[in-house]
Amino acid sequence: MRIGLDLRYLNDHFPGIGRYALNLAQALVAYPHTFVCLYNPEPSNNRYPIHSLAANQNVEMVPVNIAPFSLREQLDLPRLVSRLHLSLLHSPYYIKPYRKLACPSVVTIHDLIGHFYPKTLAPRARYTFHFLVWLAIQSATHLIAVSESGAHDLQAVYHISKARVTVTPEAAAPHFSPQPPAAVAALRSRLKLPQRYLLTVGSNKPHKNREHLILAWSQIEAQYQGVQLIIAGHYDPQYPQAQKLVEELDLSARVRFINNVTEADLPTLYTGAEAFIFPSLYEGFGLPVLEAMACGTPVICSQTSSLPEVAGDAALLVEPHDLPGLEAEMQALLNDPSRRQHLRKLGLQRAQTFTWQRTAELTMRAYKLAYNGR
Repeated sequence: MRIGLDLRYLNDHFPGIGRYALNLAQALVAYPHTFVCLYNPEPSNNRYPIHSLAANQNVEMVPVNIAPFSLREQLDLPRLVSRLHLSLLHSPYYIKPYRKLACPSVVTIHDLIGHFYPKTLAPRARYTFHFLVWLAIQSATHLIAVSESGAHDLQAVYHISKARVTVTPEAAAPHFSPQPPAAVAALRSRLKLPQRYLLTVGSNKPHKNREHLILAWSQIEAQYQGVQLIIAGHYDPQYPQAQKLVEELDLSARVRFINNVTEADLPTLYTGAEAFIFPSLYEGFGLPVLEAMACGTPVICSQTSSLPEVAGDAALLVEPHDLPGLEAEMQALLNDPSRRQHLRKLGLQRAQTFTWQRTAELTMRAYKLAYNGR
């Protein structure tokens, strides 16, 4: 088969989608098919080494100067798919060509945050989200969800059959592993990090629940002099609420924001943390939880949406609106080195059960279902 992979999303505007698309592509190329990678020749970042794919003999790199969300995406991309004689096109995001293609298509729907938390979107954007996800579902031959929770949401909200959805859990990339003390010390010096810090990683979109985490920390931080809360990840200026809350609570000395941490630094940042906190309201998967576990960092995360199936029994689970509960779990880890060590061991074991090779295997099954059902 000539399998088209739409990798135009490898840029800083789509940090999670880009990580998913590249890790999946790197695992897929082990299969005896030709993979035609559509990519933006002028990306807005250097985060993802897309050209590493070109070293594989079964990969064709096709530069495509067609931006997501553009009219050309709907007009020119279907023509390109036809000219490339693709057997199948995989879109890793619901923004895709909605016209009938010359080949079957697969689309990954990562989450339905816009449905379950509509206030995270402007009124017009809510309508657009629902309409475009519906178009993606209608136009695709087969769908991929990245968790059982996400698949259930798709079936319930859009009334589609279970047979149309394949679940392909994600995994931490191989470079997420416990880093040596010297590397942690060097990063601590370069970023001016304290000896002890709590960490959260993710965008500043409202469903990440950053303000809740800041409020919980504000209740206990006086007991832990020298400890900082580090909030890392992509910053969208539409959502400044967390920064404003830190200013209102006069916590600037105890809460630090680090935007757009490089891929190379992330494993070391995880490794150096006393604990990783992920109080998200909703996740399609929750990859940072696995990344932290793979680096040997104890995890506290929400017991909602996909997170329990990702974390298993290797994390402390809290209800995302339970402020006292989150405070108690943070204190439990800060106060008890043996408990941190126990969670480190469980987390490392848990992370090893998720691999991109397994993700690629399940994705290939979805491709075959789409191709045979065309």
